[in-house]
Amino acid sequence: MLAWSGRVRCCCACTQSLALATASGRAADLPRSARTYRCSELLPCRHFQRWSDYRTRLMLWTPLTRTRPRGLFPLVLAVGGLMLTTTSCLGLSKSSGADARPAADAEVLDTQAPDTVAPTVAKTTEPTTTTSTTTTTSTTTTTTTTTTLPPTTTTEVPVLDRAIRAVGGRSGRETKRVQQRLLDLGFWLPKTSGRFDHATGQAVMAFQKYTGIRRTGRVDLTTARALTEATAKAQARTTNGNLVEVDKDRQVLFFVKDGVTQFVLNTSTGNGQYFLELNQKVDGKYEAGRAVTPSGKFKISRQRADGWWEGDLGKIYRPKYFNGGRAIHGSSRIPARPASHGCVRVSIPAMDMLWTLDWVGRGLRVWVYGEDVEAKNKPIPIPPPTTTPRSTSSTTTSSTTTTSTTTTTTLAPSPN
Repeated sequence: MLAWSGRVRCCCACTQSLALATASGRAADLPRSARTYRCSELLPCRHFQRWSDYRTRLMLWTPLTRTRPRGLFPLVLAVGGLMLTTTSCLGLSKSSGADARPAADAEVLDTQAPDTVAPTVAKTTEPTTTTSTTTTTSTTTTTTTTTTLPPTTTTEVPVLDRAIRAVGGRSGRETKRVQQRLLDLGFWLPKTSGRFDHATGQAVMAFQKYTGIRRTGRVDLTTARALTEATAKAQARTTNGNLVEVDKDRQVLFFVKDGVTQFVLNTSTGNGQYFLELNQKVDGKYEAGRAVTPSGKFKISRQRADGWWEGDLGKIYRPKYFNGGRAIHGSSRIPARPASHGCVRVSIPAMDMLWTLDWVGRGLRVWVYGEDVEAKNKPIPIPPPTTTPRSTSSTTTSSTTTTSTTTTTTLAPSPN
């Protein structure tokens, strides 16, 4: 702040009058008398043409002598110079402030411009990354296709109000509940009599094979619990048409009509071992091979309706042939494991039931699948044919018959 002005006289005897002001902060600190200054070597007195130069370079001078002002004229000049100086300083400060503000505002705009643009770019980038609808669509389509099939082929069964008890192989009222539960789950039985007969044991074993529990043919604790907790009927793989499925892994048969599983039967297929046996129909002929039930899709080609028939390897009951000499037939022995020469065994009551169904006949498809039992022996060579044992037996029988007839004739007349 400029606080005092006066009249100065240069040491070089120059008669030029100049206005003097100091940069002191308070007017009380300024001397009231004018001072005489000596010009520095860098700033001769003739260069004092601008007040700004004089103000900035005033400190290069040193005071010499004191003189008193003569009259009021120098004081008036000093006040006028001070007013002019103050006005010019205020103008300069306003202009500098006006010039500084646009610059500051420009800097603010420059710094804010990137900030306002950056969020815009980020906003346009984020939606692009978020919209990944391809994965959601494909997953939904696959899940819908997979979960649509089971409900159309699975049939639920009613929940029991009381748990099944382990009856073992005993007959009674609880056995009747077991029989009804087996029928509800799709395992065939001729009737619910309460009597634990051979057919009931076959149905129990079929249930045990289907569910993968121990195959005993008796209602033990595990079987009773499984019967109680079952929620759906047994289901075959096929969902269309009429056919028989032979599951060699679980040793059960599925009978399917119009794509719906009708019932399940216990069975026993080929044991997988090599065998050598006499042909039961041709004298002196041997049958040799491996006891397997080949996998594949076949059709019932021929069948025999009445009772027992003599097969090459033994008697079979009411057979339905589907692959050469292999047939679905009745048998008195259907164990828990594969045990046949290659045929598909079922119980006698079950075979009789199959013959009552008009859709289980010639042309019915038979689908055999599963793994064959591994052979534990080697192929057995066929011995040369021999007919002597059969001829001797035949001759002896004929001789015996003749003797018997003769004896009868001899005894007929009355004694004398």
